[in-house]
Amino acid sequence: MTDTADVVVIGGGAMGASIAYHLAAAGAGRIVLLEREGALGLGSTGRCAGGFRHQFTSEINVRLSLESVRMIRSFSADHDLPLDVHVEGYLFLVRSEAAWRDHRAAAAMQRSLGARVDELDAAAAAQLIPGLAVEGVVGATFGPDDGIADPSGLTNGYATLARRLGVEIRLGSTVTRIRAGSDGSSIRGVDTDRGAVDAPVVINAAGVWGADLAATCGVILPVRPEPRHVVVTSAFDGRPDRRTLVIDTATMFYFHREGQGVLMGMPGRGETVPTFDTRIDERWIAEELLPTAISILPNLAEAGLARSWVGLYEMTPDRHAILGPVEGVDGLYLANGFSGHGFQHAPIVGRVIADLVTGSQPLVDVSSLRLERFARGELIGESHVV
Repeated sequence: MTDTADVVVIGGGAMGASIAYHLAAAGAGRIVLLEREGALGLGSTGRCAGGFRHQFTSEINVRLSLESVRMIRSFSADHDLPLDVHVEGYLFLVRSEAAWRDHRAAAAMQRSLGARVDELDAAAAAQLIPGLAVEGVVGATFGPDDGIADPSGLTNGYATLARRLGVEIRLGSTVTRIRAGSDGSSIRGVDTDRGAVDAPVVINAAGVWGADLAATCGVILPVRPEPRHVVVTSAFDGRPDRRTLVIDTATMFYFHREGQGVLMGMPGRGETVPTFDTRIDERWIAEELLPTAISILPNLAEAGLARSWVGLYEMTPDRHAILGPVEGVDGLYLANGFSGHGFQHAPIVGRVIADLVTGSQPLVDVSSLRLERFARGELIGESHVV
């Protein structure tokens, strides 16, 4: 027997949960969320560092952050649900004059849109994070309203809100095909390993698996997986007191305090090759990550390694999300390709997708992020991919 729904949401990460809740809140009808795993948030959401920030180099990412960060910070007050949020800033370290000119221009743009971003010299950066090695640092920017939140808490919080509004969340349900009509011009529903669900609207929020699903209805998504290592250390003397997330822009190494140690990561050797392989590369950690880490925070030399994992970024050619309806395929909406910042934009994207589906004016204009920009050569570009 075929089920029916008004909207099917594919993907049970922070993005899918936010979309489902905002659709229900907007009165979009019967909504079914399908997640292939046995729990929510086990994909990229569950393996991310949980940061949120305003410091991007494109206006659209800053505009999305201005709304989304506000929603993250007020989540508990707005919804009377717990969410662990630490607002202790992002600190970007810049090591060349040319890069500093570009970085300052980006900071000026961020401020012009309403973000708070301070420019610091090396001494001020070292004062903010005692123990930080700032030799060679030309300048730094600090976003005092940036911070870290719990990805699981946000995902399950939105799921709780969605269920209260009648959304059906089906775990362990793998979507095998997005079904279009015979001419491919409109959506008919989805097929799963547990049967079909007929629906005139399908939202693809399947993360790094979104491209494979889109292909089943003839839509080509330029989204590829990129593995990223995350390492957490044991306790050590001289660990940072603050939970500020620090990024070295020369290497894109980042860290923040996590418990009595630090959480850290950076892009690595071989990780630009599209692969779903999430095996830990101990040699890369020892030969590349740790030497870089110690050069930036020398006290890390005294730390042991407590645990590590590999998550997947869903990368696009211009490092921007693909959002909105698909030209020529009525009823298909995309929320894919966030290139490492999906968690932090999940709240506002849920709202925007709900606005688009229900015909309301979106809170943020995301027309520049539609899929068709790639065919038209209208790529955007983002330098701050952490």
